[in-house]
Amino acid sequence: MADFKILIIDDEPAQLISLKSFLQRRNYVVFTANSGTEGLNILKANSIDLVLTDYRMPDISGLEVVKATQKINPEIPVVVITAYSQIEEAVQVMKEGAFDYLSKPIDLDALEVLIKKARERQYLISENKILREQLKERYRFQSIISQSGAMEAVLNMAGRVARSKATVLILGESGTGKELIARAIHYASDRADKPLVIINSAALSPNLLESELFGHEKGAFTGAIAQRIGRFEQADGGTLFIDEVGDLPMQTQVKLLRALQFGEFERVGGNKTIKVDVRVIAATNRDLEELIQKGEFREDLYYRLNVVTIHIPPLRERKSDIPVLIRHFIEKYARQNQKNVVGISKEAQDYLMRYHFPGNVRELENIIERAVVLARDEIITLEDLPQGLTVQTERSILDPYDFSHPYEEKLAAFERVMIEEALKQKHGNQSQAARLLGISERHLRSRMQRLNIVNTMRNR
Repeated sequence: MADFKILIIDDEPAQLISLKSFLQRRNYVVFTANSGTEGLNILKANSIDLVLTDYRMPDISGLEVVKATQKINPEIPVVVITAYSQIEEAVQVMKEGAFDYLSKPIDLDALEVLIKKARERQYLISENKILREQLKERYRFQSIISQSGAMEAVLNMAGRVARSKATVLILGESGTGKELIARAIHYASDRADKPLVIINSAALSPNLLESELFGHEKGAFTGAIAQRIGRFEQADGGTLFIDEVGDLPMQTQVKLLRALQFGEFERVGGNKTIKVDVRVIAATNRDLEELIQKGEFREDLYYRLNVVTIHIPPLRERKSDIPVLIRHFIEKYARQNQKNVVGISKEAQDYLMRYHFPGNVRELENIIERAVVLARDEIITLEDLPQGLTVQTERSILDPYDFSHPYEEKLAAFERVMIEEALKQKHGNQSQAARLLGISERHLRSRMQRLNIVNTMRNR
């Protein structure tokens, strides 16, 4: 960190001259002020990296310098210089936000150690800012690869809800990108500089889930040898993303409901109520309404989570995204593996366009990564793709004599084709399409939402 700038505030001229000379010999840029008021004016007018201030001064005290510095820029560390008799006051100043203190006469070696610590702190703050900006850039909505109308509707909904405080429920099959959307919502929100904490309910045993979410006290259960804070406390001020929320056991659902309703909970084995400010985004690939009917998911929790619902369509329903995703993954993995792979043959791309992708975008990414690694040429060919892929055309899922697809999936495909054809014939007019189908417009809207059908002709 070049040109580290230090401001010394002290009403004793000899102390100012001595410290300035010592620091300049070590190549620091030094500003001096003989009063707290003058020092704060210098602080406002210059980019200062560290403040050294005396505790007792005629106009304002070191405590007031600390408080004023925090208002100007809370990231600037302040070291308070005290007499031995003022050490108790210096400790109090540290509680108010000072970085550290030094007692008179100043130990110059100790001063150098403090400056080194301050420089390391500034470096970490700067590095974290860069990392946060990189995360924001990586997960901003514009960075999500898509060109289909269905996915654009998802991104539009996510963008509109991002700056609200509303709880969001993201629905979609495994591999569709639910966590990606959750991250984009967080980094587009007012909580972007606060923690984003992620927990996958399906990856933990029911016995561990409650402790992971809410923490536990020492001795709460066998093996609880120390107090531990949970994900809710870790996410205070930020966002908690609960993936696979449909896998939460009933006991944990009750506690989650209370946390959502009142913003408070107790750790496992504790009786102290802990209040937090957390925005919850939940996701699942399961049908929560069906789980409610089976008595496996609380209806009141469902409505608390379901303030805003975002349905992410499976990849097979947004085939126009496949070519752009292929190009993106080729560039990504060619760069990572230092391979000169620049594209894919028409035959290989057509083959992937006909594939059903039960694993969705995650499966496509794995296929392309493997192909890039194995490719002998600049272009990925059919020979580079996994030989075990079973190509399933759209015709097969609509064929009543083809039983390679589950019953519910085939019914949904038939219904989707009927609705899309009705909308096409009626030029996007949903009232007329509903009459053509012999159902109410409300029923049509409901089925369109459930099947992730976007009326792209509506505004034409």
